[in-house]
Amino acid sequence: MDSDKSPHNQKKGNHHKLRTGFTRQIATKETRKLRARQEKKTSLWLGLRLLGLVGWSIVVPTLLGLALGAWIDGRFPSRFSWTIMLLMAGLLLGCLNAWMWVDQEQSAIARPHNQTPSESASPKESNHD
Repeated sequence: MDSDKSPHNQKKGNHHKLRTGFTRQIATKETRKLRARQEKKTSLWLGLRLLGLVGWSIVVPTLLGLALGAWIDGRFPSRFSWTIMLLMAGLLLGCLNAWMWVDQEQSAIARPHNQTPSESASPKESNHD
C-alpha cells in the first residue's frame, strides 16, 4: 500500500490546499487595505461624490422621461400613458447608467495601480523572519 495515497495523507493535502487558499485571500485583502490607506483619492469625499453621481445619473434620465412623456400625452392623447412608459424607461436607463459607473469605480479601486493581476504578491513571497 502506498503511503502517498493513504486517506490520512489525502486529508493533509486537502487541508494544506484550503490553508493556502485562505492565506492568499487574507494577503489579497491586506494588500487592498494597505493600498487604500496610502491613496489619498479614496476618501470620504470620493464616496460622497460617487453617491451624488449615482443619484444624479438615475434622477436625470427619470425626469427627462417623465417630462417627455407628459409632453407627448398633452400633445397626442392616446389610450396608453406615455408618461408612465417613459418614466419607467428613464428609470431603467438611469439604473443601468449608475450600475456602469459603480462597476467602473469598483474596478479602478480593486485593480492595483502598478501591478497586473498575475504580478500580485503571494504569501510565499512575503518575508516572515
